[in-house]
Amino acid sequence: VQLVESGGGLVQAGGSLRLSCAASGGTFNNYAMGWFRQAPGKEREFVAVISRSGRTTVYANSAKGRFTISRDNAKNTVYLQMNSLKPEDTAVYFCAADQDGLAQRIISEYDYWGQGIQVTVSS
Repeated sequence: VQLVESGGGLVQAGGSLRLSCAASGGTFNNYAMGWFRQAPGKEREFVAVISRSGRTTVYANSAKGRFTISRDNAKNTVYLQMNSLKPEDTAVYFCAADQDGLAQRIISEYDYWGQGIQVTVSS
């Protein structure tokens, strides 16, 4: 499975961005899809995950109320809508696929990863 993120960039604090992750090479709706991020000098951390069907979503506390994960299985794409962005959201964002299909936070459980995309929030 190949994953390609898009939609990152530079935004002012309080602004919004929508990240997309297009999947190819596999059966997209077999996978739970997650978003993770890694800030400079920090470990990669969980942001959000969505189940195969899209009925279940889980968010990190830092994302609750501001970020929304969604998926379009017809387009083989998962999205992360990010609103009310803060400078501390600055990071490289990665999408990942879990072939177990479980909506989980554990990085090591994910089987496929995108190359990441930069999101920078200026104050």
